[in-house]
Amino acid sequence: MFNIDEVFEMAEQIERNGAVFYNRAAEMFPEYTKKNIFLKLAEMEKEHEQRFHQMRLDLAKKERELSQFLDPQGEAAAYLRAMVSGKVFDPKLDPTTRFSQVRSLSEVLRIAIDVEKDSIIFYLGLKEMIPQGLGKDKIDLIVREEMSHVTILSDLLEKLS
Repeated sequence: MFNIDEVFEMAEQIERNGAVFYNRAAEMFPEYTKKNIFLKLAEMEKEHEQRFHQMRLDLAKKERELSQFLDPQGEAAAYLRAMVSGKVFDPKLDPTTRFSQVRSLSEVLRIAIDVEKDSIIFYLGLKEMIPQGLGKDKIDLIVREEMSHVTILSDLLEKLS
């Protein structure tokens, strides 16, 4: 059984990985405009991590104990395990390992879009498991921001074509 604290820690790790990913992408491109896009995305990921961290801190110990996910069929736990075990994506894996064979901005953008989509899927699943009043509205905000990242990246990829 997962509790809300553990789930928010997973979300924080995803965001830390996102910041590392975008900072590394920025290092790959000396041109200011390209570098700047990735640096801005890295900063947004850091802001998301801070939001998740604050959400976790805001939960009183009693709320944490009461908000253990009731999951009689084990579906929520299985979903979270699949998400974080590397079957869907691995939030503990260094995201820059995906850059080993990358040679172009378009390849970086495609990887970044995939990473953002994976994050959105995780957060939508997370939102379904969080009791009302314990941060659902904040998760909606983060999902919308992650969706805007996909739009930014897709627009840039289209401009390259």
